[in-house]
Amino acid sequence: GRPWKFFWLIPYPNWRLLFPNFKSPLVWDVFAISTYLTISTTFLFIGLIPDFAVLRDKETNPTRKRIYSILSLGWRNSDREWRHFAKAYLFLAAFSTPLVLSVHSVVSFDFAMALTPGWHASIFPPYFVAGAIFSGFAMVWTIAIPMRKWFKLEHYITLNHLDATAKVVLFTSMVVGCAYLIEFFIAWYSSVRPEQEFFWNRVFGQWWWAAWIMLLCNMALPMSLWSQKLRRNPAWLFILSLFINLGMWFERFVIVVPSLSHEFEPWQWGGYTPSWIDMAFLVGSFGWFFMWFLLFVKQMPVMAIMELKEIVTPRFKNAHGHGGHH
Repeated sequence: GRPWKFFWLIPYPNWRLLFPNFKSPLVWDVFAISTYLTISTTFLFIGLIPDFAVLRDKETNPTRKRIYSILSLGWRNSDREWRHFAKAYLFLAAFSTPLVLSVHSVVSFDFAMALTPGWHASIFPPYFVAGAIFSGFAMVWTIAIPMRKWFKLEHYITLNHLDATAKVVLFTSMVVGCAYLIEFFIAWYSSVRPEQEFFWNRVFGQWWWAAWIMLLCNMALPMSLWSQKLRRNPAWLFILSLFINLGMWFERFVIVVPSLSHEFEPWQWGGYTPSWIDMAFLVGSFGWFFMWFLLFVKQMPVMAIMELKEIVTPRFKNAHGHGGHH
C-alpha cells in the first residue's frame, strides 16, 4: 500500500540488510513489468528508426538534426538494412506476445495468491489476460479514432481495420463476461460462506452500483458489436471505447475495494470514500499519459513508414493513372 517504497521489491544489495521475498507475487511483478517495459520500449524505438532517418534528412535546425542523427543509428535506407530491420522487428513482435501472457498473469497473482474473499481464484490469470486485450483495444479506439479524423488518416486506418478490431473486442468481452459468471459459480460451488456472502454483497449489497456499471460496460454494451453496421461506425466505436474504459476502471475498483471492505472478520468491515489525494492521483495519471502522448504526436510521425511502405503504391505505377487502388 506504499507505492513510493517500490524499491523495497527490487533485489539489490542494500542498506536495510533485507532481501525481497521471492515467494511474494509483488516481487514477480517487478521482473515481469521491467521485462515488459524494456521489450516494449525497444520495440517502439526500433520501429521508429526509419522515421528518425527521414526527420534527420529533412531537418534544418543543427541541434535537432544532431538528435535525430543519434536516434536514427546511421540508417541509410539500404536494401540490406530493411532486410535486417524486418527480421529484428518480427523477432521483437514474437518475443512480446508471450510477455503479454506473463505480465498480466503475474499481475493477477497479486490477488489470486491472497486468501481475501473475491481474490483467491485460479481463474484470474486468463481473465486478466483477456481483460488486458479487451481494454487495450478499447484504448486504441479512444486514441486512434479521433486522430484518424483530425489527421485525415481514413485511407490508412480503414473501416476494415476498425471492423477487425471490433471482432477482437467482441470476443474478449465474451471471455471476460464468462469469467465474471464463473466467479459467481465457483463461489456458490465452493460452499465457503465468506466467499458466497462476498459475491452476494458485490451485486446486491454495499457496492452494487460499481459492480453493475462494470457488468453493463464490459458485458452488455459490447454485444452491440454483433451488428456489422455498428462495427463499421467509428462514432459508435469511439463512444463504446469510453464505456469500456470506464467499465475496466470499475473492474479494478470492484476487485480491490469491496474485497478489502468485506473480509473474514465482521468487525473489520467498512466503507471507502476516495480522498482528494486519491482523486488527484487519478486525474494526474491521465495528465501524465496525455502529456507524453501529445508530445510524441507533435514530434514524431504518427504513422510509421515501415507500416506504410508495403501498402503505398510506387509512384511510377500511377504515371498513366493505373494501379492507384491496388
